[in-house]
Amino acid sequence: MKSINQSKFSEESIPYFCWDRNWTVAEIKRRLHEEERINILSWILREAKFADVWYFTSPQQILSCFDDLKLRLGRKRKFWEYILNEWQKLGKI
Repeated sequence: MKSINQSKFSEESIPYFCWDRNWTVAEIKRRLHEEERINILSWILREAKFADVWYFTSPQQILSCFDDLKLRLGRKRKFWEYILNEWQKLGKI
């Protein structure tokens, strides 16, 4: 899945959910492939709009590391548990 508003993300832009850091889209993507992946992914799941999460990851990637992610999701944990459970029931992931 990709965000419907995909054009608002250029590699050199700083996404709206980077209110606490000055990272570009390219920097976020780079960090998602390094050892800090779980920290960055949990941050995206907490801060980005649902539709924009898919610009950076996929449901399969979230599911594959959800045991590590869920402890870092705060108040969004129940939301993501629900989404992943429903998609699994529907055979989407």
